[in-house]
Amino acid sequence: MAPTAGEILETLFDFADASLASSWESVGDRVMGGVSSGQLVPLAGGRVAFRGEVLLEHGGGFASVRSAPGPFDLSAHEGLLLEARGDGRTYKLSVRTDPWSDGVSYQVRFATRPGEGAVHRLPFVDFRPTWRGRPVPGAPLLEPARVCSFGLLVGDRQVGPFHLEIVAIRAYRRRG
Repeated sequence: MAPTAGEILETLFDFADASLASSWESVGDRVMGGVSSGQLVPLAGGRVAFRGEVLLEHGGGFASVRSAPGPFDLSAHEGLLLEARGDGRTYKLSVRTDPWSDGVSYQVRFATRPGEGAVHRLPFVDFRPTWRGRPVPGAPLLEPARVCSFGLLVGDRQVGPFHLEIVAIRAYRRRG
């Protein structure tokens, strides 16, 4: 993907490298007794699919995947770009600023249209602090310099199979 005029992009995850899919861990509602499923799987054509099924049985209702922790100093950037083809559901992109799996995450929603590819521009100022899917009033704002992992999530009682194809996740900033 070429940047728009006056924009600089930094590729964080280029899913043309199919091995990246195996480094993302499934973290679904099974942690609380649910039976939903979700995984990141490589597809032909240099992309991956976040796919599975959301079920409400046993108190469940979400599926998610998360990247391995690593240092991502994004302080020079304004937000994230997600190149994706959706299924009509609303998804969330999340980032964490600490390596603990049960700490606060920062999430932003993005809506998809069935079968349509889109570039979702997700400014850091739109990411909201959450803990286990609930808002965390009084939590500090997202510090892009401290980002250490990324995640994708589908929930909000959107029951049934889901399929989101992703080409890349990039950070963006304006020139100058």
